[in-house]
Amino acid sequence: QVQLVESGGGLVQPGGSLRLSCAVSGNTFSIDDANWYRQAPGEQRALLAAIISGGATFHVDSIKGRFTISRDDVNKTVYLEMNNLEPEDTAVYYCDVGLLSLNGQRSTYRGRGIQVTVSS
Repeated sequence: QVQLVESGGGLVQPGGSLRLSCAVSGNTFSIDDANWYRQAPGEQRALLAAIISGGATFHVDSIKGRFTISRDDVNKTVYLEMNNLEPEDTAVYYCDVGLLSLNGQRSTYRGRGIQVTVSS
């Protein structure tokens, strides 16, 4: 049974930092690629960043220079480091992870989401 567990969210003041984690449980899977999304109230879910096998990354312009996606394949965890947070960053953040089974079959899983609130 595969589970994605997101953590690290919460309330932070403008200009502050948070690091979101997305930990994958299940010993028979490895991470292929991963994405972070967010959904603000009244808006559609939007892609923020992606990381592929080998470590190449993509960040959308609105968060480039403030947010950084990374991965730890040993601990099967994907991170989103968020700095200089703004009230407009308030949203529910989700990770999507592509996992590879031992026989090479790929499956995609989504976390339940974690709330980030930026407010003074």
